Amino acid sequence: MTNIHDEIKETEQKEEVENGVHHFSNEKGWVKPEDPALLEQVEWFKDQKLGFMMHWGPYSQLGLVESWALSDDDADWSREDIDWESDPEVFKRQYVDLNKSFNPVRFQPEEWAELAQEGGFKYFLFTTKHHDGFCMWDTKTTNYKITDPSCPFHTHQYADIVKHAFNAFRDKGLPIAAYFSKADWHTPTYWAPNMERGTEMWRGPSYDPEKHPELWEKFVQFTHEQMQELLTNYGRIEVLWLDAGWVSAKSKQDIRLGEAVERAREKQPWLLSADRLIGGPYENIITPEQAVPEKPMDVPWESCITMGSAFSFRYEDDYKTTRELIHLLIEVISKGGNLALNVAAQPDGRLPRTAIKRMKEMGAWLKVHGEAVYGTRMCAPYFQGNSAFTKKDNTVYCFYMYENEDTPIEQEIFIPYPEKVSSVEMVDGDRKVDFSQTEKGLSIILPDSEKGQTAPIAHVFRFTE
Repeated sequence: MTNIHDEIKETEQKEEVENGVHHFSNEKGWVKPEDPALLEQVEWFKDQKLGFMMHWGPYSQLGLVESWALSDDDADWSREDIDWESDPEVFKRQYVDLNKSFNPVRFQPEEWAELAQEGGFKYFLFTTKHHDGFCMWDTKTTNYKITDPSCPFHTHQYADIVKHAFNAFRDKGLPIAAYFSKADWHTPTYWAPNMERGTEMWRGPSYDPEKHPELWEKFVQFTHEQMQELLTNYGRIEVLWLDAGWVSAKSKQDIRLGEAVERAREKQPWLLSADRLIGGPYENIITPEQAVPEKPMDVPWESCITMGSAFSFRYEDDYKTTRELIHLLIEVISKGGNLALNVAAQPDGRLPRTAIKRMKEMGAWLKVHGEAVYGTRMCAPYFQGNSAFTKKDNTVYCFYMYENEDTPIEQEIFIPYPEKVSSVEMVDGDRKVDFSQTEKGLSIILPDSEKGQTAPIAHVFRFTE
């Protein structure tokens, strides 16, 4: 007889998560909210374009992928960076005990917020709890938290990290999105002691919720209580961003999310819910991970993509260039989405120097060209070759991108925009440029001053129709 957990694992894991990366819901499954407050919030979200995402916790000390190494079924990819001097069970115990050495004394939330503001970011998406169950706020539901005496940081003035980070970003005008894992591999009501599924643990519960409904109900109440703490005691939250897409009714893990969200909306009626991969009324935002959709999507969506090679901190990391990051942002917004760019803080609480450099360079570019980014909507022909388009009211913006700084600048460039245009200006300096138009598009003559220059990240044009 097939084990219930094996059935779920074989279907849900392949559908929802592969090597720790979530797939994303189909645009057709998106359900338009009926509440006017939520419809208004959806439009607000579409305006923002660039979010500052952060994965950070005790796991940062190891410099490896967050949480996943605890799951035996994910060992083949999540433990590849671990030096195996001990058996897996010893490692997992050591991982759980990382809270006892997590002491980020260089954490200065005001500096994070200032850098994000300077970098042109418009909201803050922070991991309040990853799958390992460690809470970065002063929860009353568990002792596995940043403010517990077992964690050396508990005496610090910023011990309640969620509180101080959220407040610092709000003070700089960056609203809050709260990441929360629906799975919890620490609480005994999800991974229950002495109820393991065979000899290995997987990412789901260690027991069959249908056979142990009383235990599952305890987990549901535990999860609801944590959500209510975050959505009641930590100020205004714009988005509840829910990870662990395998926790769903169809996989026999129904946490009755709607109850928790509707209860929160009694106090925060604007709250958007991003219940990843589930579809229906509580996936208000579709969330591709480490990917950009091939085609535009006319629904609220947000690609969460790392600045480096991973969501969590790596001691040796390979960061994308500023040019690559801005080209990524341009592709995302031209297809109708937002970019949640993930930066991983160091174990001591500081941001890596390379990340800071990238943020400042992005901010400098956005300070000049931001009108073509923020508050825009997608516009046909969207993203073609090295050209991308956005629109705001009656103005169309075109990004003509250069792959690298050595790319030759041609004085005459072709833009595949077939609609009638009456004037063309460069956003940088408001300079009018000469152009001619056919049914296939525009031929733009760049100013003589562009000759011989290093190729910019992009030439950005303003089209008046």
